[in-house]
Amino acid sequence: MAIVSNTFTRYSSVGIREELSNVIKNISPEDTPFQSNIRSESVSNTYFEWMTDELSAAATNAQLDGDDIGTFTAVTPTSRIGNYTQIMRKDFVLADNLEVINAAGRKSEIAYQLAKVGSELKRDVEFNLLSNQGQNAGSTTVARKLRGLPSWIATNVSKGTGGANGTATTARTDGTQRAMTETMLKTVVQSMWNEGGRPKMVMVGPHVKTVISGFSGIAGQRFSVEGNKPGTIIGAADIYVSDFGNLEIVPNRFQRARDAFVLDPDLCAVATLRPMKQVKLSKTGDAEKRMILVETSLKVLQEKGLGLVADLSTS
Repeated sequence: MAIVSNTFTRYSSVGIREELSNVIKNISPEDTPFQSNIRSESVSNTYFEWMTDELSAAATNAQLDGDDIGTFTAVTPTSRIGNYTQIMRKDFVLADNLEVINAAGRKSEIAYQLAKVGSELKRDVEFNLLSNQGQNAGSTTVARKLRGLPSWIATNVSKGTGGANGTATTARTDGTQRAMTETMLKTVVQSMWNEGGRPKMVMVGPHVKTVISGFSGIAGQRFSVEGNKPGTIIGAADIYVSDFGNLEIVPNRFQRARDAFVLDPDLCAVATLRPMKQVKLSKTGDAEKRMILVETSLKVLQEKGLGLVADLSTS
């Protein structure tokens, strides 16, 4: 078919308005399950410390009537440990006229960018808390760094060949990767319980989450479908029933996919020296400069109550 000669169409028209949706859709995830599940505390120094202690092992205890004490048991001092805070920030600069231009999807470009970089900074905090890094005091030329969770856990660890625990100032050494098994998880959970821990949550990467869904200890879910109503198919595992309590299985996009953390959230805390805040930087021209900054760290009250299945296959 063909159109009539000299038909005026949109291809020749000059005055057609643009059609631009007034909604901006951001697919990037903002969920930060580690920060959301652990406690929050304030600290007052770039290096902050706390003390840990533990009870002596239970033992036979029977004494004579009227007995006296000739030798006293030596007192074991508490252990003193600490971590450094780490400064994290995001920034942007915008030409002043962007605040008066009629833009799609937002009333204020500054407000939109502040919300965006604020979400990005929250993700950065999650990523760094879970990074495999030792603490660093920093200097005038080296940024101060916090000790990440993988470096803390040393007592209840299942690791691959060649793997080694980290220290206060060093990251853990990665070993040969291997497939996640239910036996590995059970071993770490039992070790935690023997140390007095109360495991409540397993935090994993995407592939390991799918592997755990196939474990025999996964709680079954059943739904009855009545009439012509649509049914629900459950293809994921949210609760693992262990011999030492139920464990919530939580996927985390911002941790290393090769790590599976077995946690008691009560034993970890986000320790913040400077809460996240917006800073308006000095104006030097026809533009607005903004920065969002936070100074925070990780506090692990007792690593013996935590566990790690390390060096896992990620696909």
